[in-house]
Amino acid sequence: MGKKFIPFAVLEKFMVNVMVKAGIPEADAKIVGDVLLKADKLGFDSHGVNRFKSIYLDRIKEGILNPVTNYKIIKEGPTTAVIDGQNGMGHVIAYNAMRLAIEKAKKFGMGMVTVRNSSHYGFAGYYPLMAVRENMIGITGTNARPSIAPTFGVENMLGTNPMTFGIPSDESFPFLLDCATSITQRGKVELYAREGKNLPKGWVIDKNGKSKTNSAEVLKDLISGNAALTPLGGVGEETGGYKGYGYATVVEILSAALQQGSFMKMLIGSKNGKKVPYSVGHFFIVIDISAFTDPEDFKKTTGNILRELRASKKMPGQTRIYTAGEKENDTWLQRKDKGVPFNDELLEEFRVLCNTYDQNEYLPYFEG
Repeated sequence: MGKKFIPFAVLEKFMVNVMVKAGIPEADAKIVGDVLLKADKLGFDSHGVNRFKSIYLDRIKEGILNPVTNYKIIKEGPTTAVIDGQNGMGHVIAYNAMRLAIEKAKKFGMGMVTVRNSSHYGFAGYYPLMAVRENMIGITGTNARPSIAPTFGVENMLGTNPMTFGIPSDESFPFLLDCATSITQRGKVELYAREGKNLPKGWVIDKNGKSKTNSAEVLKDLISGNAALTPLGGVGEETGGYKGYGYATVVEILSAALQQGSFMKMLIGSKNGKKVPYSVGHFFIVIDISAFTDPEDFKKTTGNILRELRASKKMPGQTRIYTAGEKENDTWLQRKDKGVPFNDELLEEFRVLCNTYDQNEYLPYFEG
């Protein structure tokens, strides 16, 4: 069958109910749910509700993710802070870290907060958008379990390590650049596997440096270390793979060194054959535009840059040039009255959750 759309309001209530049953305080559950739904609203389906069970609920059951988030500020200055997330919910830790960076930027023009011992914080773009709503520029990055091979290597060493920017403009949507430093990310591979689709050549390599395209096999091989994602630019140097490799390394350093957190192989999620918390790190940077210029002038100049890019000469056969954040806004306009698209496998997964967490009144929504 085709995709079935589930209304956002239904999913929000359902997920909050389930998370509370799983031991997450209601206020925190609302933050997690909002981050997941924001991903789907903007078309980042690889980081939306499809990860609700596998990345969050399952890890809580396995004892490697704390449902109650008790983060601590362990070092703080006027414009900076270091947070220990104590392996709580990454979304909650990240939300509060970005709020702290925003408050510091309001007082001093800039703010930066780093985090250690956190967990997967979901859709990275959510956090810069918090700054955008305050007429500020937001930047974030996070490390993750090893997936990317360095240029000329075949071993997965670096995480997919997104570097994400949110910048306000005078248009109806902000500039939002949220992308991994690999050609694709693990979440996209999971999405392809769910849909039974093969991966394009060049996204993943095996131990011999040869391309792998079977998405289900790749998911297993990434965990076992028998496959690796290629960095932005691809294999080798000819198409600039060293650039993606370099940026992934920058994110790894900023997500681990300033806060003295875990990095690379320390993030594999197992020790002596037993599952352990992933203990990832993040960083959040906020720039108050008013410390440099009038925010309205800044937004107009930003908008002019974006409009001139879109109005530039197009390739033969192409009708539209996009700027970052535009496709996401188009997706929101298409989905705002429909909800999140579910395939058969995801519908089944949510039916199981209805039974597991005593939410049977929601079963009709998830029937195929």
